[in-house]
Order: sequence, then structure tokens, then C-alpha cells
Amino acid sequence: MQPEFCDFQGFYPFYLSQHQNLICRRLHLLGITLGLLSLLTVISLRNWIYLPLPLVLGYGCAWIGHFFFEKNKPATFNYPLWSLRGDFAMMKDMLTGQIEL
Repeated sequence: MQPEFCDFQGFYPFYLSQHQNLICRRLHLLGITLGLLSLLTVISLRNWIYLPLPLVLGYGCAWIGHFFFEKNKPATFNYPLWSLRGDFAMMKDMLTGQIEL
């Protein structure tokens, strides 16, 4: 049974508990970066056939981190929008030194 959350402040500690492995967190950072760069490239080139690429790069890196290093099911499967927000919050926390990078 999955826990229920009322707000992001309640969700984020759970999200972090699912990302304790350093390699998993680094793969998330890589995936977010590659996903954003590829999204900006697709938009700037207006080549919409490549629009799935940011999702493949972003989620591919993150899911490799979960399945092979963290050895858990990605929170995205049950909490897609809050997990996306959690990705960016964790990225900010890693880049500002609040979470080990």
C-alpha cells in the first residue's frame, strides 16, 4: 500500500528516502540535465519528431539508477507529478550542497 500525501512538503521526505544511493542521485541529475538540454534543442530546432527524446533520456537515466543501484520502484510510477517536482527539488539541493552529490 502506497502512502497518501497532502502536500509536497509531506511527499519530499518520502521521495528522498527513495533516493539514498549516490549513483542513483547522480543518474537523476544526469537525466534531468540531458532531458532539459534535449527539450530545449527540440524546441529551438522545431523538430517535433524528437519530442520523446527528453523523456527517454530523463527517465532512462533515473530508472537505471532505481533498478540497478537503488533497487526500488521509481516513485514516478505512483506519484508522477510530485516526483517530477521532487526531481527538480533534489537537483537544487544537490547543486547547493544540501544533499551529497
